[in-house]
Amino acid sequence: MRPATNVLQWWVRLSGLVQLVLGGLFWTNNQLQLIPLHMLNGMLLVIGLWALAGLAAAARVEARLVALAVVWGAVTVALGATHAQILPGDWHWVVRVVHLLVGLAAIGQAGMLAQRIKARRHHGGPVGQIARGAV
Repeated sequence: MRPATNVLQWWVRLSGLVQLVLGGLFWTNNQLQLIPLHMLNGMLLVIGLWALAGLAAAARVEARLVALAVVWGAVTVALGATHAQILPGDWHWVVRVVHLLVGLAAIGQAGMLAQRIKARRHHGGPVGQIARGAV
């Protein structure tokens, strides 16, 4: 499970980097023809998050963290697919910031799940206790 976790963690990291670069281009009104690539890559990032959530569930990571990742992935996809239509005009920058923060949180959750999976496999104890230093 550790190799799969590492691959998925890097998948999400690299997808996240591509998302940030493309998002920065779009924010500066450049390369707008790449928006479909941004959307596809965002979906791949979320698939990586969901795959990590599946591995985390199999590793018996706390169910609430797994559920949060699944729901957060769905929110990320929904916001990404619709954010261009939300608050058009002068206040659209708010939606852009929220979109950025939701994406960064998805990347962070993937990293946290990967860490918990690795800790669970390495130590064999309850992951919540390892993260809090109780083991």
